[in-house]
Amino acid sequence: MVQFVLRSCLLKEGKNMVELKTVKSELVAKERDIVSPGDLLARGLDFLPGSGAYRAGQEIKSKYLGLVKTKDRLVIVVPLSGVYIPKSGDGVIAFIEDMQPTFWITNINSPYDAILQVGEAVSEYVEQGADISVYYDIGEVIYAKVLDVTRGKQVRLTMNDYKAKKLVGGRLLTITPSKVPRVIGKEGSMIEVIRSKTGTMLTVGQNGLVWLKGGYEGLATKAVLMIEKEAHTEGLTDRVTEFLENELAAAGLKPPAAEVKMIKKVRGEENE
Repeated sequence: MVQFVLRSCLLKEGKNMVELKTVKSELVAKERDIVSPGDLLARGLDFLPGSGAYRAGQEIKSKYLGLVKTKDRLVIVVPLSGVYIPKSGDGVIAFIEDMQPTFWITNINSPYDAILQVGEAVSEYVEQGADISVYYDIGEVIYAKVLDVTRGKQVRLTMNDYKAKKLVGGRLLTITPSKVPRVIGKEGSMIEVIRSKTGTMLTVGQNGLVWLKGGYEGLATKAVLMIEKEAHTEGLTDRVTEFLENELAAAGLKPPAAEVKMIKKVRGEENE
């Protein structure tokens, strides 16, 4: 338990002297604790409420069912469930739902639709009145970046990013948006574990949509769902690795070609 003590002091208020009593500040909830709405997180004024938390007098409480995170004096609660709220710079997977002469309307798994304008999607000149469905048609899926979000929650996308592309084939999986960082892993480490063990390529949107294609897609899907379910636990990367290896062994499957090539490269056997 972290504790801070403020020494009692005297403040002048007009002609009167006001004594502030000694206040003990303490962090009640520990890092990675699961808390419910209204649960006490910290006491005293040495701590500040961050995202997902609020102050009630001398106390900080949780807004959501979520996971506690602390950073210096800031107390944060990361929701374990909830909708995706877009912000500028997010990479998202979007469905083309409708189109107008100069833009597409997309579903980004959010309360808000997103607009993709022709100028943010196509580098070449497009004549007025041209059929823009030759670029992206209704029902197609893309990976794009959120260009900006207005105060009125109007969302604009852009394809002007090296990762942006049309997603063809494969399968789509929906997970809780707040679990996306765990699916990606530190510097993409969790995605690399799944890719190397299953040969499946993954594209993960901040909006909670995951696109999987190639290799053992079914096994990769199981791994992603496992990560979503156990996102709040420690040692998850090792458990996912063990799970995938055991599943491959039980099914009598060989490592995918991508992993074999990588192993040979490390051993210097690639040209043998």
